[in-house]
Amino acid sequence: MDRIPVRHISATQKEPDTTALFNIWALDELLAGTDMVQELHRHDFFYILALKNGSGHHDIDFTHYQICDNTIFFMRPGQVHQLVLKAGSTGYLMQFSAGFYFLNDKAADHVLRKAGSINHYRPGDKGFQKLFNSLAYILQEYTDRHLYYQETIRANMDIFFIGLIRLQPANAVSSASMHTQAQLEKLLTLLDTHVFTHKQVAYYADMLNLSAYQLNIITTTTLGKTCSQVINEHIVLEAKRYLLATANQVNQIAGLLGYQDASYFIRFFKKHTGHSPEAFRHNFS
Repeated sequence: MDRIPVRHISATQKEPDTTALFNIWALDELLAGTDMVQELHRHDFFYILALKNGSGHHDIDFTHYQICDNTIFFMRPGQVHQLVLKAGSTGYLMQFSAGFYFLNDKAADHVLRKAGSINHYRPGDKGFQKLFNSLAYILQEYTDRHLYYQETIRANMDIFFIGLIRLQPANAVSSASMHTQAQLEKLLTLLDTHVFTHKQVAYYADMLNLSAYQLNIITTTTLGKTCSQVINEHIVLEAKRYLLATANQVNQIAGLLGYQDASYFIRFFKKHTGHSPEAFRHNFS
């Protein structure tokens, strides 16, 4: 049975804490005059691609983006993507583990999740240059490694992420309280880990010491969806990933997603997408 390939971050230079990993490269040096071609895979780290000049295409969780100048892509761990980046593209590629950035800082965790809620940013020339300058400074700090360089990198990451959040549409910036946002983020983290073995709202409510009613208030306030809808969307997205990124049979994918009855999974998938799993694979691959 195939699994979606997972790429892991590795440090180019030895870090004091190997669980807190970070890398950044200038793209012209990384490409070295050749195209970057990456087949469908996922990461277990955050991935930021900032392109001052670029061409090619980038598919993230089945959304197709044509690469162009002054573009930023922000990918969260677990997302599936494929990339063709043409030689001559310039900018930065930054990769980091969650542990490197927020180090148990709840406010930083919130900023990271908010900035990463959108995969594709198109700032204007002026807005892009401000963000680009932050990455240039981060690369310099990472290269020089002077005293407190990691703290300086994190401070500039703060500036970069807040800059991205300011680019989001007004209706994308929730007015929910910090507590409500924190509870939502805990839910989403739990879903990433447990959704294929536990699919009931009550399970997650218990894990968060909430009632099902309170949990639904949190998801409707922040996302405009019930908790059941959020759970189902997680399952459907992962099913799509396996259908397009592997050659597994539908009954195998059903098993991976926690369904012993493949026919039930097929009905579930068709209800939420309008396609049977096989038709989805045929139409979108």
